[in-house]
Amino acid sequence: MVRTTGTRCARAHRSAARCGLGAAAAAIAGIALIGCAGSPLVPYSAETPPLVLTSATQAGVQDKRGRFREIYCAVLEARASEIPDARPCEDALNRVGAEPTGTGKAVDLGPSRRRLVAAVVPGVGYDCFVQWLEPPGTAARHVRRFGYDQVAIKVDALSGTANNARQVRDAILAMPREAGGPRIVLFGYSKGAPDVLEAIVTYPEIRARVAAVVSVAGAVGGSPLANDAQQYQADLLRHFPGASCDSGDGGAVASLRPGARRAWLAQNRLPADIPYYSLVTFPQPERVSWILRSSYRKLSLVDGRNDSQVIFYDQVIPGSTLVGYINADHWAIAVPIARAHETIGSMFVTGNAYPREALLEAALRFVEEDLAAAGK
Repeated sequence: MVRTTGTRCARAHRSAARCGLGAAAAAIAGIALIGCAGSPLVPYSAETPPLVLTSATQAGVQDKRGRFREIYCAVLEARASEIPDARPCEDALNRVGAEPTGTGKAVDLGPSRRRLVAAVVPGVGYDCFVQWLEPPGTAARHVRRFGYDQVAIKVDALSGTANNARQVRDAILAMPREAGGPRIVLFGYSKGAPDVLEAIVTYPEIRARVAAVVSVAGAVGGSPLANDAQQYQADLLRHFPGASCDSGDGGAVASLRPGARRAWLAQNRLPADIPYYSLVTFPQPERVSWILRSSYRKLSLVDGRNDSQVIFYDQVIPGSTLVGYINADHWAIAVPIARAHETIGSMFVTGNAYPREALLEAALRFVEEDLAAAGK
């Protein structure tokens, strides 16, 4: 098994080199194949808090997927001719288990009353390749049409959660304070989710500014792939064309290990005055990009219900509202590689197309409606 997996890893690197795609493709291959080594993903250890795997409802999670489906489907239908990568609602969302029925209420697609601001905290390495990616900013432009906004919070690409939580705190306090209730919705993508949760717990001075927290494919419970990885593999991202990131405190990979994340959750109670929401990536296997299939299979040795980087139950914030299961892999939900680099998209990130603009609008509309219903 190890020999076969290693051959597959080497083949991916050779493919990138043969196609003349240079340092960017090689770095993508290196990060995507972090899970190639053959050691157990969840090794024996007695250094763990007591754990239990139970249903979301028994863990205090509210399941509001039915209402989110109504909102997301309405947005997708209304914006189909305006957004890239549009797809039918049934293909954009996955039905997992017994999904609750919707409310039947009409969906308001007019201007936002709350004017929520999606403040996005990215995952590992984003600041290394953001210049290469040339993100078009289409999601921000899209939601601004309806009175919302989107901003990026810059955090270290390769540092641990404690360091990045401080940077989240500094960014929030630097934002202009406006009259009325809090408008900032912290969207934590991948490692950005634990960065956000640690900021909320560690820095109470920011809580009055935050309307809600949303985990998007969040590594809330860590990823078993991180048990099999070392920081030098993440440091490959420093070789992207135009990368200006450094190694930071070198703690990114260690902070994503399930033992670290679960110990932190066991020792830190999330403040009850902030609502939490979980958007989970749960792709159908054919939706996983070619370059991510090796890590998808590796993680499937623990649980096949994963997005190539994180298992579906590790993406849910304890006590949060479950919003929906997104039919997209870990990169497709947030990183538009194929839009900026068509050749790499067609050969390597083959499942990268996703209507992210519509998803962001639907998430903001859902959160706004839910906050209003709760009187927040």
